[in-house]
Amino acid sequence: MAITNALSAYRETRIKTASQGQLVIMLYDEAVKHLDRGLELIGVNTGKKDPGKIEKISKSILKTQEIITELMVSLDFEQGGDIARNLFSLYTWFNQELLEANVHQDARRITIIRNMVNELRGAWAEIIAKNSAEINNRPVSGVNIAG
Repeated sequence: MAITNALSAYRETRIKTASQGQLVIMLYDEAVKHLDRGLELIGVNTGKKDPGKIEKISKSILKTQEIITELMVSLDFEQGGDIARNLFSLYTWFNQELLEANVHQDARRITIIRNMVNELRGAWAEIIAKNSAEINNRPVSGVNIAG
């Protein structure tokens, strides 16, 4: 019980102290995790479909759709311009494909979305790393605390 509480506290602190970019990466990570879980339940690796797992597969896909929707509502169209509009269109397509994948238990569609989400995650990670490097390489200016 104590371990569960400690893990929960750690996760909560990690989220509360993360930058916006890190939060986006965390959302992508969760989406990939849920899509991987859905693919595993569909039986992509084993080739065996188990009708008893339909509800669990659906939950994994629905959780991913919730994450994608969260990414959609976090877009800033004023500052993001064309990139935000393109991401919005892409996220809309993701959710449409995931809906179809859920209805038909279509591993191919899930795999396509999973790979694209993972590519976006990688792009965000590069951007954040580059921005962090630029911030760390800026000259430090002193602060006048004497007034």
